[in-house]
Amino acid sequence: MRGRNCLMDSFGDAWELVCSYCRTKITDVAYNTWIVRIKPIELDFDSNTAYLLVPNDFHRQTITRCYIPLLNEAFEAIFDNKFNISLKTPDEIESKSPAKEVKEPQEDNNYEYTFDTFIVGSSNNFAHAACLAVATNPSNAYNPLFLYGNSGLGKTHLLYAIANEIKKNYPDKTICYIKIDDFINEMVESLKMKTMIEFRQKYRQVDVLLVDDVQFLGGKEAMQEEFFHTFNALYDAHKQIVLTSDRPPKEIKTLADRLRSRFEQDLIADIQPPDIETRIAIIKRKAELIDIELSNEVCEYIASKLKSNIRQLEGTVKKLKAKSLLNNEKITISSVQEVIADILNNDIPPEVTVERIIDEVARTYGVTSEEIRSQKNKSANISNARHIAIYITREMTTLSMVSIGEEFGGRHYSTIIYSLQKVQKMIEKDRKIKELVDDTIKNIRDR
Repeated sequence: MRGRNCLMDSFGDAWELVCSYCRTKITDVAYNTWIVRIKPIELDFDSNTAYLLVPNDFHRQTITRCYIPLLNEAFEAIFDNKFNISLKTPDEIESKSPAKEVKEPQEDNNYEYTFDTFIVGSSNNFAHAACLAVATNPSNAYNPLFLYGNSGLGKTHLLYAIANEIKKNYPDKTICYIKIDDFINEMVESLKMKTMIEFRQKYRQVDVLLVDDVQFLGGKEAMQEEFFHTFNALYDAHKQIVLTSDRPPKEIKTLADRLRSRFEQDLIADIQPPDIETRIAIIKRKAELIDIELSNEVCEYIASKLKSNIRQLEGTVKKLKAKSLLNNEKITISSVQEVIADILNNDIPPEVTVERIIDEVARTYGVTSEEIRSQKNKSANISNARHIAIYITREMTTLSMVSIGEEFGGRHYSTIIYSLQKVQKMIEKDRKIKELVDDTIKNIRDR
């Protein structure tokens, strides 16, 4: 029974894999609204039940109505075993009977994101040194510091490491970490609720601002304007700013020139895929952190198969632990092959849907998805957003003109042809429109 108890302790790690699986199956908006707010509580093997914590009863009703099949599919993919899903609210946990012990979820899921747990190699030593300098001497080393590299190479790890180091050395400093999508969504909500003063105070009064995925600012003029003023307010007050992106500022084509110049005004550091020695070190360090023994042969095999994504390496180690404890079996090359196959299959980019395209174009133009689909709203800004969305849908999907028309509020196929021709002419005449379309397509593929 020791295996089961160990697995209970690692449920948090396994839950991260469940979330990663779900993220590939639904839109970012749905994932961030519903799945992210679920917390793992306990795996009960007596009843074969996974207990999960949701914020409130309304959240539970939505998950039950829309996402239980997805969660069932994810649990079966990760554990090779079917579990019943039981959703609990905080009130129910507080009033639970003593006979049924339910563990409180861990609030801090970023405990391991420190400089001590970041494996340094030739591919990331410059970025690591720059981040350590910033964390040791905020606002006086590199400001802003701009990190870029492909997804899964450790940019977010370094942001959290900076935050944890500054928190330790300067406990009085106010630190804010945010993904740029959350900044944009919060700004839209503040505009709607007329609370922009509070929004600006929140971000312009921090001592350290850490922003992930700033490439998604591209093309969003109103959001760029607001972020520009936030950036200037903090910089002029000698506050530390660290930004990450999947590409350098000069390659974010639809970024305003004045914002690009701010991003480039101090240090830019890139992170490359790790070499095999670094990959092996990452695997061994992760295994040590989650208390699992892996032979040198297994570590080298994983490192030889997964070459470009640290997140895949760590996910493989987590899944190996979950599977070995669940099945009470030794980890072999055969079991590693099975896990790696699952990881690679889950890593296949989700199919591009019209919903994803419309959501991204709506964010870019500062309108809603409903307005883009609407037959009634014909304002210039919404019409342009609709034309662009139709054009990108034709570029990124195999839908027919008739099917595209149905997706955009039941429009006639001749209207779709008109939109395609209009955008093609705009692209040929205006370099900025071409860059906006190219950036939007890249953002959709990268989400």
